[in-house]
Amino acid sequence: MSLKLENVTFTYSQGSAYEMHALKDVSLEIPQGQFLGIIGHTGSGKSTLIQHFNGLMRPTSGRVLFNGEDIWADKYDRRNLRFHVGLVFQYPEYQLFETDVLTDVCFGPKNQGLDKAACEERAKEALFLVGMGEEFYKKSPFDLSGGQKRRVAIAGVLAMNPDVLVLDEPTAGLDPKGRDEILDQITALQKDRGITVILVSHSMEDVAKYVDRLIVMNKGVKAYDDTPKAVFKHYKELEAIGLAAPQMTYIMHALAEKGLDVDTDATTVEEAKASIMKALGR
Repeated sequence: MSLKLENVTFTYSQGSAYEMHALKDVSLEIPQGQFLGIIGHTGSGKSTLIQHFNGLMRPTSGRVLFNGEDIWADKYDRRNLRFHVGLVFQYPEYQLFETDVLTDVCFGPKNQGLDKAACEERAKEALFLVGMGEEFYKKSPFDLSGGQKRRVAIAGVLAMNPDVLVLDEPTAGLDPKGRDEILDQITALQKDRGITVILVSHSMEDVAKYVDRLIVMNKGVKAYDDTPKAVFKHYKELEAIGLAAPQMTYIMHALAEKGLDVDTDATTVEEAKASIMKALGR
């Protein structure tokens, strides 16, 4: 299963005085099982881009293909596509609405036509995968903490067994511990189940630590598309478009300028520590 965009352009209010090109001739292919990060400042086009992946938005021009099929072709089943490409919006806890956690997570499988027993089996498995045990099943979603609500919302999409999981700022507003827990569990899911994960984030530290490939959006176009290390080598260019590199990038460059023989490509705390210890002969 792969997602592919071919020369996709999307224009808001086309033909009016308020016409705005949110995406401009974007082409990319996301193979099955990849962990992809997307970054960009507000208005860069990243949220518009991900809403094309499961047909929530239709390109003004260009094509979106899932598993080789044009999702906007006549008679294509876009409702079924959304079971395969699950999108978790920013602040997904606002999507919770059922009386208890288990019922809420059953909503997606129920819409897939599964019976009650199968729905509950899927829901329980999904809740387990995000670290929510049986003690949460009968709780109201509205009585949970922010991080717990986020996990339940993610479980609601996972219960549909998607091939692709798209997460728009899944850790926004969470403390560092909650952020790491959610992203660690998503990483484990990606590895264990072989699903594709697409992570939209404002955190350079998060994308440096977790993703295999990083796309930088700027003014509706792809500015960079490479490994995180390769992208963050361009940290000065990223600054010019309103972004930054991980803190470790700046620290390692500062140490190098002071004469310490360290790896300036290190982007995570673990990499920086190893490089500094090596440079110090320890």
